[in-house]
Amino acid sequence: MKNFFWFIQIAILALGNTAFAQDSVWLSVKENGQEEQREWQEFKDFEKGERFLDSLLKDYQLKGFPGAFFDRMNIGKDSVLILVKTGPKIQNVILRKGNVPQGFLNQDFPLVLSWNELNSVLGQVLNQAENEGYPFATVKLDSISREEGSLDASMAFDWGPMILWDSLKLGDGSKTAPVYAQLLSGLGPGDPFSQKDLDLAERNLRRSNYFRLNGTPELYFRQKKAQPIFNLIERNANVLDGVIGVLPNENEPGKVLFTGQFDLELRHLGGRGRDVEVHWQRFNPLTQNLSLKLKESFVFNSLLDVSADFSLLKQDSSFLNRVFGIDFAFRANPHLYFRFFNRRQASDLISTLAYKNAETLPDLADFRWNQFGVSMDMNLLDDPVFPRRGARFVGEFSAGNKRILQNTGIPESVYSGIDLKTPQYMGKISAEQHVFLKPHWGVFLGAFAGWIENKNLLVNDLFRLGGLKSIRGFNENYFYAGRYMYLNFEQRLFFGNDSYLLVFADAGILENPYFANEMEKPVALGTGINLETGNGVFRFIYAVGKSQEQPLSLSLSKIHFGYLARF
Repeated sequence: MKNFFWFIQIAILALGNTAFAQDSVWLSVKENGQEEQREWQEFKDFEKGERFLDSLLKDYQLKGFPGAFFDRMNIGKDSVLILVKTGPKIQNVILRKGNVPQGFLNQDFPLVLSWNELNSVLGQVLNQAENEGYPFATVKLDSISREEGSLDASMAFDWGPMILWDSLKLGDGSKTAPVYAQLLSGLGPGDPFSQKDLDLAERNLRRSNYFRLNGTPELYFRQKKAQPIFNLIERNANVLDGVIGVLPNENEPGKVLFTGQFDLELRHLGGRGRDVEVHWQRFNPLTQNLSLKLKESFVFNSLLDVSADFSLLKQDSSFLNRVFGIDFAFRANPHLYFRFFNRRQASDLISTLAYKNAETLPDLADFRWNQFGVSMDMNLLDDPVFPRRGARFVGEFSAGNKRILQNTGIPESVYSGIDLKTPQYMGKISAEQHVFLKPHWGVFLGAFAGWIENKNLLVNDLFRLGGLKSIRGFNENYFYAGRYMYLNFEQRLFFGNDSYLLVFADAGILENPYFANEMEKPVALGTGINLETGNGVFRFIYAVGKSQEQPLSLSLSKIHFGYLARF
C-alpha cells in the first residue's frame, strides 16, 4: 500500500509539471509485464488525471486482485506509463461472522462468496451501522488465510463513536423558518444519526411548493453531533390574478355592477408554511362565487397541518350554498399526504315563487349536509410546481346525513311521505400523467371523475363543471352533474422552463337526473400558449366545445386567458 501512495505522488507531480508545459498528458497501463492492456488516454485536466490514478488500484481490487500494486513507473516528456502487478486472483472467499453484531446480517455463516459479493456484504454491515448512529464504524477482514485462489477470513467490526443529530441549519438568505424546515425534514435533534433519514429529509425538502433545494445537503460533524445544512432557493409562490369589469346595474339604475374574477394566494407566510387564499368569481350579474381558505402547517410543532375553508355560491335567483370545513392532514412520506376533514353544507332557496303551487318536491330545496371524509394525495411528479415527468393521484371520499328543511314558501304537502333525513355519499378522484418524449416535446394526460349519491338528490347538490380548469370550450360552471368523468389530453411544445405551445382535446361523460337527456357527452378542441414571464405566467386558450345544448361552432368558441402574477 505504501508503494501505491508513493507512485500516486510521483504520477501527480509528473502530471502537474507536464500539464503546465504541454497541451496534454497521456497515461497508459501495463499488467504483469505483458503488452499494454489499455489504450493511451489523454488528460488535459490535472484533476481528472489525479482521479484516474486514484481509482486505478480500486478497479483491480474490485476485480478480485486485492494484492495488486504498482511495480514501477516510466515517466516520459508528455506521458506516464504505469506498470501494475496484479498478483493472484481471488476466486472465492470463505467469510466468517467474527464480532459483527447480531441482527446486522441475516445469513448463516460461514458464507462462500465471490470477491464482489464480499464487498457487498461488508457494505451492508457499514450501511446498517450508519443508520443506527455510527457513521464512522469500520469493518475489515481478520484472521486471513489463503490457499491458491481462495481466502478464509473473519470480519472485525468497530462501532466508532455514536453520533447524534444536531439542529438543522439553513443557508444564508433563506426566508424559511428553521423550525419549519426541521419539522418538514423529519430529522429530530438528539436522535441517532442515520444516513437513511438524511436521504429522506432531502426528498421531503425537494417536494416543497415553497422552495427548491440547491445542491445536496452539507454535513458537519463536531462533538459527536452531525449538523445538516440545506441551501434553499425560495420560489415565487404567491399568486395574484384578477379581471374586473364594471357594468351598468340594470336592476338599480344609476348604479354600477362589478363583474370578473379575483384570485389571491399568499403562501409560506412567516416562513412557516402558513397559507391564505381568496377566490372570487362573478361572470354574470346574478351569480357569484367566493371561497376563503386558511392553512397552518405543523400546528404547535406537531406533525399535523390544520386548515379551514369557507365557500359561498349564489346561483342567480335560485339558491345560495355555503360550505364550511376544517381539515387535519399529515405527511406519511415525501410522496403521500393524507387529509381527514369535516364539511357542513347549507343550501337555501332565494325565491320560492315558482314552487308555491308545487305538488311534488322540487328539484331545488333547502337542506343541511354534515359530512366526514378522508383524502389521499400521492404525488410522484418531478417538480411540485412545474412538472414535466411523473404522475399524481388524488382520491377523496366523504359521507354524512343530509336533512331537507321544510320551506314555508312551499306547500307542506310536498314533504309528506318523504324521508327528510337520509345518508349522502360523495367521491372524487383525479389522476394526471406527464410524459417527456423529447427535449422540447411533452404530453399531459388528466383523468377526473366524481360521484354523489342520495335518495333525494337535488340540483343544488350537484357538481359544477366547465371552463378553464375542467372542460374547456364552455362557460365557467356550465354543467351540472351527479356523476361525471372527463379526460384532458395535451401535446406541449416547450420553449422555456414553463413556456409552451399546446393543442388539446377534452372529452367527458356527465349524468344529470334533472335533464331531459340525462347523459351529456361534451367534447372540446383547442390550442393555446402558456408563457412564463419574469414574475408570473400568462395563459391564453382558444377552445371550441360541443354538447347537446351547444353546437360545434366557431361563433360559440371560448377564449380563456389570464395572467398569474407570482411574487
